[in-house]
Amino acid sequence: MSCGNHHDTPCGEVLDAVSAYLDGEMTDSDRARIAQHFDECSPCLHEAGIYQEVKVLVHRCCGNDQVPDEVRARIVTRIREVTVTYRTDG
Repeated sequence: MSCGNHHDTPCGEVLDAVSAYLDGEMTDSDRARIAQHFDECSPCLHEAGIYQEVKVLVHRCCGNDQVPDEVRARIVTRIREVTVTYRTDG
């Protein structure tokens, strides 16, 4: 996905890092770089918002259970497919 505009950090790189960004699992400089991209790119910010909502729902349903990496990867893939379909059909 890309908004079509040039960014210092490409959209694909930002979307690959959304989980680490939301979980606070990156350096301050990387976090600032991703935040800058979100300030410039509303499609990526929207995508991060969807991912955050899913994380909240999973937490609410599963409590403190850890989500296996395989399940997390399938969820992220499905979110991206749904988002791309929505944008394509819209």
